[in-house]
Amino acid sequence: MVPHAAKALQGTGIPIASVATGFPAGLTPLPQRLEEIRQAIQWGATEIDIVIPRWTVLDGDWQALYDEVKAMKEACGDVHMKTILAIGECGTMTNVYKASLVSMMAGSDFIKTSTGKEGVNATYEVALVMTRAIRDYFDKTGYYVGFKPAGGVKSAKDTLFWLALMKEELGDEWTQPELFRIGASSLLIDIERQLFHYVHGYYAATHDMPLS
Repeated sequence: MVPHAAKALQGTGIPIASVATGFPAGLTPLPQRLEEIRQAIQWGATEIDIVIPRWTVLDGDWQALYDEVKAMKEACGDVHMKTILAIGECGTMTNVYKASLVSMMAGSDFIKTSTGKEGVNATYEVALVMTRAIRDYFDKTGYYVGFKPAGGVKSAKDTLFWLALMKEELGDEWTQPELFRIGASSLLIDIERQLFHYVHGYYAATHDMPLS
């Protein structure tokens, strides 16, 4: 759908994000995954979401993870790259921390919790681990890496926690869109309901919302 999005949004300045690299499992051969990135960019994508090969994390093969993410970043060039860890399939919190660091070392602009397809998605516990990894990486290198929770964020009230987490763990700089995003597929409907309540004084049912 990238060519259609690029055509519809031409001249608006709205970024076009595309998943690539065998989303959501990331099990296709590496040359095919790299070609997906190049093709999406050629069609007009201005942001690329990649998924890491989970076997590298489960086997503890951090060099292989680094090499693959680095190759994906090179395929992206100057295009913004978000790396999805699929934390529900990483096994342990220690693995999540290590995968976060390796992905950042390989050039990721953002690290993202989930594809939304795993059994476990964005949880508060894993968010704390990932934001601490971002902070440690920044303390050692001075490089800013963004964070995106995705999967399971469903209510507008939930966003208050995520904003508080970013402010407390990383500081005000990380509460801006350049360094903080929220996966909003499910959240958008509740934001619509909150705006409806603000205007009319009562809540609409979710099935009354156009995107439901």
